[in-house]
Amino acid sequence: MNEIKCPHCGGMFTIDEAGFAAILKQVRDAEFDKEVRRHADLLETEKRQAVELAVAQALGDAQGAAAQKEARIAELEARLEAAARERESEARLAQAERERALADAAAAKDARIAELEQRLSAQQRANEAEKQLAVQQARSALERERDELAAQVKLKDAEKCQVASALKEQLAIELKAKDDIIAYKEGEIERYKDMKARLSTKLVGESLEQHCEVEFNKIRATAFPRAYFEKDNDASEGSKGDFIFRERDEEGNEIVSIMFEMKNESDESAYRHKNEDFFKKLDADRTKKGCEYAVLVTLLEPESELYNQGIVDVSYRFEKMYVIRPQFFIPMISILRNAALNSMAYKAELAVVRNQNIDITNFEESMESFKAGFARNYDLASRKFQTAIDEIDKTILHLQKTKDALVSSENNLRLANNKAQDLTIKRLTRKNPTMKAAFEALKADQDGDES
Repeated sequence: MNEIKCPHCGGMFTIDEAGFAAILKQVRDAEFDKEVRRHADLLETEKRQAVELAVAQALGDAQGAAAQKEARIAELEARLEAAARERESEARLAQAERERALADAAAAKDARIAELEQRLSAQQRANEAEKQLAVQQARSALERERDELAAQVKLKDAEKCQVASALKEQLAIELKAKDDIIAYKEGEIERYKDMKARLSTKLVGESLEQHCEVEFNKIRATAFPRAYFEKDNDASEGSKGDFIFRERDEEGNEIVSIMFEMKNESDESAYRHKNEDFFKKLDADRTKKGCEYAVLVTLLEPESELYNQGIVDVSYRFEKMYVIRPQFFIPMISILRNAALNSMAYKAELAVVRNQNIDITNFEESMESFKAGFARNYDLASRKFQTAIDEIDKTILHLQKTKDALVSSENNLRLANNKAQDLTIKRLTRKNPTMKAAFEALKADQDGDES
């Protein structure tokens, strides 16, 4: 315990060690704070004095530096003035040098100009001479070219006169030939009209048929040795055409077949037929007789520009049908036959491809038949196999149930055995005081007998 005297009242009081230590700590802290503030004030004062001293030194240094700089500026200004005076003198000297150089250059340029003027005069004189020579040569060349062109023009005029004379002679010959042809045609027309006037309607038609037959027979042996060309006399189906043309190759394959119908009429006929009036019948006859083409040889509509132009294709009305004038009878057969000959190779290739397709079809049919039989047998075997699998699954399921029953019986037997093994007198007499007393009496009797 410590006794402390109060500085105010002078009273004494006692405090323990903890209180004394707390008071001592407060006193020490207060003294420490006072000392810290004193040192802080002292440091602040020293800092302020140091700053004032530094400022004073800086002002002194600045004043000295300013004086030095003013001296340096004065020195530099003096040097600048000297340099300026020196530059002025150098500029005056350079100006004098430039003036002398300009004077020398002007003199040199004048001399060069005079020299160039002399050379230019000489060059101009030479150029004038060359120009005069070139003009003279060009004039000579142009005069020669003019003379050559004039000669060519004269030659062309002479050739033109000769060509004109030849053309006139040729035109005269052609006009005379045309006049002869026209006169011959007019005579033929008159003869034809006279023949038509003397013929009946049936004879007019038969004359065109005979004409076509005669024209064909003229070249039959040489141009169409294997061709069939005869009148169509088969009217069993109600109608018939005039002529049927068929041609086959050496192997008997048909090259082309044409149904011909010849139509003509007298100029004095009251009713004028048109070619299209016979298209439908001709197409029907072509179809009935199995011909590929149908051709109407006609003299009807003699003033029609359409039918007078030559071979007219009317396939837009009926398939593979043509209308011709008699003079195109043989050319029409040749055109259709040549076109058919050109297509024979393609037909042969088509036949080969068709046979190949037939073979492929047969192979595919055999393949499909085999696949169907195999699929049927596979389906039967699969069903049998599935039935066997189902029966095996049923047997396995039955055996599994039997196994589960046996395992369950085994578990029950094991549990019964465990219960039998756990069975004791103590367990039997638990919660059964009568049996417990009986067993204890029995045990006591056994113990008494043993003793």
